[in-house]
Amino acid sequence: MEALAGICRIASETSEPGRGEKWQVQVPPARFLLYPSDDRYPSGWVLLEGRLIRRGSDYAAKLYYDLGDGFSEKHAIQPPITLKGTIHELIRLPAGIKGLRWQTMNSAGEFEQSPLTLRRVSGIERVARMLRRVIPMLWMHPLDKRRKIGLTSWRVIFDLRGAYEAAGKLRAYAPPPNYGDLVGQQAGLADLDRVAIKRHIRALATTPLISVLMPVYNPNVRHLREAVESVRAQLYEKWELCIADDASTDPEVVRVLKKFAEADSRIKILLRDKNGHISEASNSALALASGEYLALLDQDDLLPEQALYYVAVELAVCPDAVLLYSDEDKIDDSGQRREPYHKPDWNYRLLLCQNYVSHLGVYRADLVRRLDGFRRGFEGSQDHDLTLRVIEHAQPHQIRHVPEILYHWRTTPGSTAIDPRAKNYAWSSGRNAVADHLERIGASATVGPATVGAFYRVHYELPANLPLVSIIIPTRDQRALLRQCVESIRLKSTYPSYEIIVVDNQSVESDALEYLESIGKLSGVSVIQYDKPFNYSAINNLAVRHARGEIVCLLNNDTEVITPDWIEQMLGLLLQSKAAIVGARLLYPDGSVQHAGVIIGVGGVANHAHLGFSRNDPGYFGRAWLVQEYSAVTGACLMTRKATYEELGGLDEKNLPVAFNDVDFCLRAREAGYRVIWTPYAELYHHESRSRGKDESPEKRKRFEREIAFMRRRWATPIDNDPYYNPNLSYQRPDFSLSHAPRTLKPWKRYR
Repeated sequence: MEALAGICRIASETSEPGRGEKWQVQVPPARFLLYPSDDRYPSGWVLLEGRLIRRGSDYAAKLYYDLGDGFSEKHAIQPPITLKGTIHELIRLPAGIKGLRWQTMNSAGEFEQSPLTLRRVSGIERVARMLRRVIPMLWMHPLDKRRKIGLTSWRVIFDLRGAYEAAGKLRAYAPPPNYGDLVGQQAGLADLDRVAIKRHIRALATTPLISVLMPVYNPNVRHLREAVESVRAQLYEKWELCIADDASTDPEVVRVLKKFAEADSRIKILLRDKNGHISEASNSALALASGEYLALLDQDDLLPEQALYYVAVELAVCPDAVLLYSDEDKIDDSGQRREPYHKPDWNYRLLLCQNYVSHLGVYRADLVRRLDGFRRGFEGSQDHDLTLRVIEHAQPHQIRHVPEILYHWRTTPGSTAIDPRAKNYAWSSGRNAVADHLERIGASATVGPATVGAFYRVHYELPANLPLVSIIIPTRDQRALLRQCVESIRLKSTYPSYEIIVVDNQSVESDALEYLESIGKLSGVSVIQYDKPFNYSAINNLAVRHARGEIVCLLNNDTEVITPDWIEQMLGLLLQSKAAIVGARLLYPDGSVQHAGVIIGVGGVANHAHLGFSRNDPGYFGRAWLVQEYSAVTGACLMTRKATYEELGGLDEKNLPVAFNDVDFCLRAREAGYRVIWTPYAELYHHESRSRGKDESPEKRKRFEREIAFMRRRWATPIDNDPYYNPNLSYQRPDFSLSHAPRTLKPWKRYR
């Protein structure tokens, strides 16, 4: 392998044998030329093997072959790469290859690359390797999921190569699909689907009138026509379009609106004689509405034809809903769709940081009128302000999320669809909306800018009488790790009221025993013994019983404090209503993300969100840097009330002595009606698993398998569909990339 320009070697050896050489990408992309050992490149079926370790979600790794006309995308192969960086893939190469090029990354950064090998395989070995991948996938994944990617028993028999390629999409860290390709594959609704939808609509228990509100001011006339026509094309026909023109100066706009109103009696228009900006124009549209629900549509955006049908179906499921929202994407002037935002279900803390509800937003009309509609002074974020006021009068079950793309947000120069910072007044309005909401509910907090993007950060005030926080650290030997952890707490933490409880689990090394004895004499530090085989749950349960604090913080001994106010940041959230557990942002020593919340179901049981992303990467729509709710957080740094810990029965000593006990604890908290919150503003390094090592012995593997089986039995529902994730996102990777087999809703299917 010969490196091309733009990358340089920064290390020829690593601490782990076999991982390869470390490289720095200076000018992306990073590329290598591959040369054959005998002057001839292999052809036919070959086994590609090697190892490539990157950080984040850069999936640019491809093998290009040159048949004499240069390297191009039409001659490119993108192999699956596991979380550990392993490449082990059968590929078919044509004869007559003039050159091979290996591309590892499309962005600047570091990666580790071992030599790649290409070995030709026999027909028998090829079939055996393909069957070895395909057969387990047939029973590991449900039929509907396999059908979406073309993996069926019949295909295994008649098209083993196609089945093998389809099965590769279900492997961890398989290259994610391109959104444009997915949109092209779906290709809209079939006529048979439209007939079934119409039949389903007639069978719905309730069919409320939905008023679509559209404020208008000097739009691009073509875009306006397309927006109106997208409403007229709705398969759910019980709608009205209420348009308020805010004194547009373009006479063509008024002419077009009048023509639409004449053509369709469901279109109502009001021509304002004075420009009042978007809030007043929206209220004018509201005055025209007679529907039970209000859907908000901007003057140049588009609704897919099934949008209001999905809304009606959800309202039939939950007739007392007060707020519905859907997923959304962006559409450019040429009709190309991109940047889908597949949102979580109701996530209050995320809403305080960004208006993730946004489009398509549907509101109960009588409640909106009772709240006096849209408020002046909040222009640019008037819908965020409305959402915050509406949720103050709603129960969680009345806030509904439809995980389907039901809104296409038009991208035009200067629009917030392209750059959220394009309208600074919109950010200020949103900040004021969040601050007003917090004041109304009696929260002592201030609102400022988030670390990334045009988002918000809420700072909660702590009470005058600070509660004692008991920091619990299980340990065994490993003096250096424990000392690093304890000293980082004592030297860096700015919170004045805490105690440290170190639980020693059968340490035998003399230097560790000496250190334990020395810190046990320090003020505010105590050492207790757990003289039994390692059981993480039992160790922490013992320590909590000894804790004097009203608040307990479970902390691994291989962590190291970064942000001095980490306790204050976690505690401020924990003391809020319904909060039971708060987790921190953990980084690997190289600064990449180790933990930013836990996604249930990814990888089988659970995995860490944004795992491996760079520290400053905003993540999926900013979610790597925004306070939000998750189904779970890691016990490596977890804060809760002692009373809550005891109420929930602590960690599960019997079924989960080592793994997933933190996830189970969080899920039990949510089951009891509490919230689990993650904050990026409490940061620690996590030198993961250095103190215990890896579970590689047969006994440990069996124990781990038992814990997996227990979790899958106990928590089948969240494992199948984490409410803080999205069924259209990958359950093979924790990076919020698109799924090859999205679990899209098709409620009309049974009506065909």
